[in-house]
Amino acid sequence: MIIKPIKTRIFEEKENLLSFVTSYFKKIPEKSVVVITSKIVALSEGRTAEIENEKTKEELIRRESDLALRTEHVWLTIKDGVVMASAGIDESNADGKLILLPRNSFKTAVDLRKKLQKKYKVKNLGVLIVDSRTMPLRAGVVGSALGYAGFRGIKEYAGSRDLFGRKFKFSRTNVADGLATGAVLTMGEGRERQPLVLITGAPIKFSDRISRAELKIDIKNDMYRPLFVRFCKTKP
Repeated sequence: MIIKPIKTRIFEEKENLLSFVTSYFKKIPEKSVVVITSKIVALSEGRTAEIENEKTKEELIRRESDLALRTEHVWLTIKDGVVMASAGIDESNADGKLILLPRNSFKTAVDLRKKLQKKYKVKNLGVLIVDSRTMPLRAGVVGSALGYAGFRGIKEYAGSRDLFGRKFKFSRTNVADGLATGAVLTMGEGRERQPLVLITGAPIKFSDRISRAELKIDIKNDMYRPLFVRFCKTKP
């Protein structure tokens, strides 16, 4: 698998996303995945807010979240079924503004994929919109898939056999977040100016139809929920 970051100029707010993306690709090979950072998708939609004070920022975080909990260091929130800090609202590389997450990353990925397929005359094409996330009990950030189109986000192993012939019951690979992490690693978090990535040779299954719910787990069924409940009860 080859992950190639694309260096670009600075993307301007409310700029046309399709025109920006296509200006950096002369061609796109079959069975590729075009990765776009969520920040420029949000900027293309005008999803920004002025920084006034902490109160208005708090109101914005609450409004953008399905669930919000204030902690000592950050707002812990759930948005679109994903745990994240401050509803994904970002101040870095934002020129004095807050940048929100895109309105609907799955819809954007579907729409953009259709236009790229037509322009570059490719059939098997994936589009992936990514953001960076922290993981509980781990330092640093990894990638997270906010929306995607053109490939299956989960690889199922249930029913297949391992090296010793035993059947898998539940094992699955999170393809979408795996690709997102590779892309975010090459994009960088600082002054790199690499908001686009082209992935080729990825071990994925291309598909015109995907389920946006395939990555989600109900909070009541999350395997880590008992651990954190117990930890909170035993630690001050």
